[in-house]
Amino acid sequence: MSAARCRPPIRALRRGQSGQASVELLGAIPALLLLGVVIFQVLAVGHAAVLAGSAAEAGALALAAGADPEAGVREALPGWSRLAAHVSVSGGTVEVRVRPLSPLEVVARKLEITADASVEGS
Repeated sequence: MSAARCRPPIRALRRGQSGQASVELLGAIPALLLLGVVIFQVLAVGHAAVLAGSAAEAGALALAAGADPEAGVREALPGWSRLAAHVSVSGGTVEVRVRPLSPLEVVARKLEITADASVEGS
């Protein structure tokens, strides 16, 4: 018997693997979705950190000018973060806590960002 007769035809090999790419794609979709959510969450936390820092500084500047620091903080924040922000003023320090956007409220609570800014001489 020759070696050529022992090997299966190439068409038979191709038929057996015809759905493999589809199955692999279906298996990869959840991993890709999870990766997308994680990347989104990291970006949202970074954005919330920048917003909290800027808002705390705006509140401290308002406090130094004799205005309401909480109003200064609220003005510095965009709409969605105004609802998720908590402001506290103690002496010459304005502290701002902002929850980042998240598909899960539990995650947003765990990733809450805190920033503060102080005014000297108050």
